[in-house]
Amino acid sequence: MSSVPPDRLNLAARSIAFRPSEEELRAFTDEMPQARQTRYGNVNVQTRVLARSKGSTYIVTDRPDEHSDQTVDRGEGARIAAIQDNYMRERDMVVVDGFIGHAGPYRAPARLIMEKANANVAGMQRYLYYDPVDDAGADHEPEITIIYTPNLAMPGYPDDRVIAVDLEAGVTRVLNSDYFGESKKGGLRMWNKRVYEGGGLAMHAGCKVIPTASGLRTMLIVGLSGTGKTTTTFTKQNGSQAVQDDFIGLFPGGQIVSTEDGCFAKTFALSASDEPAIHGAVTRPDAYLENVSQHGDEVDFFDTSYTKNGRAVFNMRSIDNYPADEVPPASFLLILNRNDNIIPGVARLDVAHAAGYFMLGETQGTSAGGKAEEGKALRVPGTNPFFPLRHEQQGNRLAELLETHPLEAYLLNTGRVGGPDDDDRSKKVRIPHSSAIVKGIAEGAITWDEDPDFGYQVASDVPGVDDAELLLPRRLYERQGRMDEYNQRVEQLKAERAAYLAGFPGLDEAIVKAVT
Repeated sequence: MSSVPPDRLNLAARSIAFRPSEEELRAFTDEMPQARQTRYGNVNVQTRVLARSKGSTYIVTDRPDEHSDQTVDRGEGARIAAIQDNYMRERDMVVVDGFIGHAGPYRAPARLIMEKANANVAGMQRYLYYDPVDDAGADHEPEITIIYTPNLAMPGYPDDRVIAVDLEAGVTRVLNSDYFGESKKGGLRMWNKRVYEGGGLAMHAGCKVIPTASGLRTMLIVGLSGTGKTTTTFTKQNGSQAVQDDFIGLFPGGQIVSTEDGCFAKTFALSASDEPAIHGAVTRPDAYLENVSQHGDEVDFFDTSYTKNGRAVFNMRSIDNYPADEVPPASFLLILNRNDNIIPGVARLDVAHAAGYFMLGETQGTSAGGKAEEGKALRVPGTNPFFPLRHEQQGNRLAELLETHPLEAYLLNTGRVGGPDDDDRSKKVRIPHSSAIVKGIAEGAITWDEDPDFGYQVASDVPGVDDAELLLPRRLYERQGRMDEYNQRVEQLKAERAAYLAGFPGLDEAIVKAVT
């Protein structure tokens, strides 16, 4: 840990732990009363806030028409900043520096300023930053800064909590949340804007490299938190290697920028047999756990009595990952859709369909979005709830990028067909099914037919998937005598999609027509 003149940081605090090491941050975390050591030697912290707080998140701007999400004006932003700055004068703070983005012009110097009382957040963020800065004398002027006070309430905002995002200043202020996701997403939200203005698109996506007979193929996996993005990214096909599990930048020509050198993984139902890479990393002594059920020193990834949104952070050194600076241009784009009705196990999309389904961002909400989203049918443009500009810009930009480098695009259902969990007529798309589909995509081994209802192509045969009803839900509904229900659902989906996309007046009309 280094000392630094307070005026260099422009931070007034009772004390400042500047750029502490991994070991020092772990020691700070072990001192927290809400932290417990597990039998694996790692630490598990119980938080008050269990998910991201979208309802408490505001863009600071005097031009609200430039943003799809809620805003506060600059006067209110200044008031929030003054309250937080004054609070920190009497608190012990921790400063962690590093980079978002592995290389190139979109490698952004970043800084987290965190209450020492919640040092686990700083320890977790250090794992995610590329090249954490340890030298006090190193030149590091942050372009992205998160200022985080978990124990400062902000009356007048939902749950007395506010996340104020000043894109122009490159500063996000988090008040009254101790959930790590606000640190991680705070930096990535601001990075979204930088990438968009540079002609690319930041995507809420994992990235993996798969060896095939035709060479190395790069796959992007887009999905809302909790829909299987991390699982799909880390599941092995032909010895595939993960590059990044959560956020990438896509640029013309299919070029990829990785954002983080670590992983923020959901731990619900985590098993060594289904997800060996993630399970192995999560059970290392240096991993940080958050809200995982624990009895004594034993953790239980299947117990959801406190929350389903248990999490873990580990550094990429914990797994057999593919070097970010050697990733070939993207070959495949998978858009995950955790659904429970008539969405097939996989569908192949043309450019307009790809941009359309990307823009729809259809899925079933999970605990990652809190109780307000869990189990509900959602539409989140780009499955990216952290894009801070107008959401139609995402769909239009993706279509533009696909014209420069036409990826093979697919819709992948990671949920069920035929009904929800409690409907015994339904069938689950399981991890081995999804893995076989991903392998078939990479190897070009899937047989395709035209779908008469939605205009995309559906798989009639996938090596390793022996249940055709997962691939062709129409067959399941026909066998069960439910075709009226199926046809009603087709019409309902088309009508709902048209109504939803009508809310984005700047969206290219070809994208709208493709999915309605």
